[in-house]
Amino acid sequence: MPSYLRGALVELIPTGLIPIPNVIVFQYNPETMTHTWTQPEPAPPGDNARKPNPLAVQGNPGESFSFTLFLDANDAIADGTAAAPLAQKSGVYSRLAALEMLLFPASATTDSLLGTVTASVSVSAGGAAGGIRAAGGIGGTTKRTVPASVINTVLFVWGPGRIVPVRVTALTVTERLYDGTLNPIAAEAQITLRVLTLDELIADQDALAGVARVAYTYTQDLREALAVANLVNAADSVVGMLPI
Repeated sequence: MPSYLRGALVELIPTGLIPIPNVIVFQYNPETMTHTWTQPEPAPPGDNARKPNPLAVQGNPGESFSFTLFLDANDAIADGTAAAPLAQKSGVYSRLAALEMLLFPASATTDSLLGTVTASVSVSAGGAAGGIRAAGGIGGTTKRTVPASVINTVLFVWGPGRIVPVRVTALTVTERLYDGTLNPIAAEAQITLRVLTLDELIADQDALAGVARVAYTYTQDLREALAVANLVNAADSVVGMLPI
C-alpha cells in the first residue's frame, strides 16, 4: 500500500521563548473537501452621478474549507501506535477534545485589554452591632483589567503546497458508538475553516502572527506560480478565437 501524507491542524501555543505546536494529525484524510471562495461586496456608490466600476472590489476574496473527519478508536488500537493505550482508555474522546479546544480562547497578553470591571460584593448584616459592607475589598472598590479573548494561531496543513492560517468557525460532532464507560469510540467531525487574510494577520499582535503570515505568503506565491504554469494548457484553437 503506497504511503501518503496526512492532513493536520497545527495550533501554535506561545509559551515563553519557544512556542509549542499542538499538532492534530487526521486519523484518516477526508475523501472530499469543499473549498469555497467568496468575493467581497463592492464599495457603495458615492453621491456623484458616475456609475461605479462593475469590476471594483474592496479586497482579496474570502476563502474557506469544509470537510468531515472520521475517527475510530478500534483502528487506532489495532495499529499499535503510541496512541493505542490512550484510545483504549478514552476512545476518540481525546481527538475530539483537541478539535474542540481550537474554538476556545487562549490567555491574552496584558497589552490587549477589553476593558475594566468593577468587582463589588455587598454584604449587610443587621443587628445591634450594625452592618458590614464590603466592596471589592475593605473600604472601597477594586478595579481589575480583563484581557480580550483571543484564540491561538492555527495552521491548516494539506500537503506541502497548501499551508494556510485558519480559524475554526464551525465544528459539528456526531458520535456513533460508545464503550462501557460511555467514551465515544467512533465519531464524525464536520469542520469549517476560514482562511485568515493577510490584512487580518498584519493586524494580529500575537507573537506567532509572523509564522502565519509566512505560511499565507508562501501558499499564495505558489498559487500564483501554478496559475502562470497553467498557460501551457491553453489550447491553440481557443487562443486563436480570442480578439487579442
